[in-house]
Amino acid sequence: MQLDRAKTMHPPSTLMLVPLASLPEIEAGDDLAGLLAQAVRSAGESLLGGDILVVAQKIVSKAEGRTVALADVQPSPRACEISRICEKDPRLVELVLRESSEVVRCRKDVLIVRHKLGFVVANAAIDQSNVAAGDDRALLLPCDPDASAAALRTSLNAAFGTEIGVVINDSFGRPWRLGTCGTAIGCAGIESLRDLRGKPDRFGRKLLTSELAIGDEIAAAGSLVMGQASEGVPAVIVRGLARFEKHRPAADLLRPVQSDLFT
Repeated sequence: MQLDRAKTMHPPSTLMLVPLASLPEIEAGDDLAGLLAQAVRSAGESLLGGDILVVAQKIVSKAEGRTVALADVQPSPRACEISRICEKDPRLVELVLRESSEVVRCRKDVLIVRHKLGFVVANAAIDQSNVAAGDDRALLLPCDPDASAAALRTSLNAAFGTEIGVVINDSFGRPWRLGTCGTAIGCAGIESLRDLRGKPDRFGRKLLTSELAIGDEIAAAGSLVMGQASEGVPAVIVRGLARFEKHRPAADLLRPVQSDLFT
């Protein structure tokens, strides 16, 4: 469906965040798009053109079968060595190494790596919270979060006869800042990074360095409603943002390694 997209993105007069809390526990192989569509309807809503659905990484990873039983993991000598430094389960460290291309920092209670997807993140973003009570399992990131977002978008566009955006968010820590923040790891149908360089400011001066991490801002907005603990809100409709002329995946948010001065 062709949309009449705005030429520029203006601040919305009203931004709505609609929580979707009626999803069941997600299992490997579930039709996540179908369950999300059902949750939208159960909330008395529909997906409208220009809506953005923010989806928690956990339910995407669960549906894609990215759960690993730690009992099945045999730690390597390197994993055992690193585990003694950071004082983490060597089986978890082994999974972190398998998912990573580089160990960036390691000390007691801290293991920062460059994930194979390019994220610099603690523990390769492997998580054990909200997986299953009493179950010794770990949850890995989706193999290709941008592709996962695109697949969800295609199915939901068909289900509601419209065009939406999809952002898959996860909670990442940040250098020099305490606390985690919602971060876009997969995007489809939105411009995840907007380059304003060369455009004038309010006084006509040309912007030299301004790039907007729109995908991350949307992910963080969704996280305000999702929460981080027992809230049980794994998806949020973001409504009211201007429609996007360009589509850029979350991978475009990654700083190239050669220009990364901080790791």
